[in-house]
Amino acid sequence: MSLSPEQRREYRAIAHNLKPVIIVGDKGLTESLQEELERALNDHELIKVKVANQDREARQEAITALCESSGAEIVQTIGKIAVIMRRSKKPNPKLSNLLRHKH
Repeated sequence: MSLSPEQRREYRAIAHNLKPVIIVGDKGLTESLQEELERALNDHELIKVKVANQDREARQEAITALCESSGAEIVQTIGKIAVIMRRSKKPNPKLSNLLRHKH
């Protein structure tokens, strides 16, 4: 599923005020991090991820690996912060950033 430019623009606007929910540390993609990523994507659908690696290529590889393992789409990457989204099968209107901040 590829996002259209209009969808990306809308999701970037929604994500503007969000704080990073997942922080990838020096250990990289651990099993507990992937479980937390699954929970966050199921609950919120649109999240920010912070990658604490100094190397630009390593950060991009970590973000790509996160998205591939979870089935999420990259909406935007700026520096150490990435915005990713994955539609939930049963979105919770009180938790989903897509439903709560819909324009």
